Amino acid sequence: MSYLLAPLKRGKLVLKNRLVMPPMATSKSEEDGKVSEDILKYYDEKSKGGYISLVIIEHSFISQAGKASERQLSIADDSVVESLKKLSEIIHRNGSKTVMQINHAGSAAIRSITGTEVIGPSAVANPTKGDMPRELTCMEIEDIVQEFKAASLRVKAAGFDGVEIHSAHGYFLNQFFSPLTNKRTDEYGGDVKGRIKIHMDVIKAIREAVGDDFPILLRLGASDYMPGGSTVEDSKIAAREFEKAGVDILDISGGFCRYTIPGNTSQGYFSPLTEAIKKSVSIPVILTGGITEVQAAETLLSENKADLIGVGRAIYRDSNWAKRAVESLE
Repeated sequence: MSYLLAPLKRGKLVLKNRLVMPPMATSKSEEDGKVSEDILKYYDEKSKGGYISLVIIEHSFISQAGKASERQLSIADDSVVESLKKLSEIIHRNGSKTVMQINHAGSAAIRSITGTEVIGPSAVANPTKGDMPRELTCMEIEDIVQEFKAASLRVKAAGFDGVEIHSAHGYFLNQFFSPLTNKRTDEYGGDVKGRIKIHMDVIKAIREAVGDDFPILLRLGASDYMPGGSTVEDSKIAAREFEKAGVDILDISGGFCRYTIPGNTSQGYFSPLTEAIKKSVSIPVILTGGITEVQAAETLLSENKADLIGVGRAIYRDSNWAKRAVESLE
């Protein structure tokens, strides 16, 4: 029996196997953030044959102030919906399901890209990049919560099978989660439950907007791997709260270490995080990170390190990776 080929039938998002293509920025959108022909060709090529059960579309900015880079996909206004429909239709036609990741860069933004001042949970420089941010007021935080909500409705209108909230890699929501960048003393700071208050607000707003049947995923940077940063113990607490709030799948990655762990090149290097979080919740958990071999994916699943396996750079480099992987196990 193949673990990777087993269907996932728990919850709202039924998947034919356990292979996921995680979100990877392509910088291929039009200048205004709309879907380009290059984007359509890229995802058509990656999803051809439907060997990947779930394709997660690269992070897309929810507002101009939250734009992370040039040629990043936009989910910031209603004008993008029609072109995004073409994207979801291609992936569905190829036989895969697809969700869209929505994001705000926060203090990882650069003024020369956004044209606006850089903002964050606290006036603390982002350890990865960006200008010194201005600390947000509570009213401004609520405005951004509403931007996440509006973005989720556009994702649903564009025909996707779910929406993923991005709180990893040192971006906006992850900045609230990490003690390195969240020095607030109000309700949005302090202990873990304070630092995830904005996440809970976003999840609640999105669930009210999209309804009970539309899957919500959350990508969590579950450890910064830095002194004074977020830890797996923080993430176990957060994961339980996210499940209670209505998140359907947790997609685990790094925090301010981003998508790698310095000095660790093992297959599935985030598996200590996913294993600990999986024991804390009943919803499915995705493991991504350095997985390039089919047997490694099989082993990680058989050892209950995760429920789903994300294969990023191997699929990015080789569009036939998934086809060969599935056929080798059949």
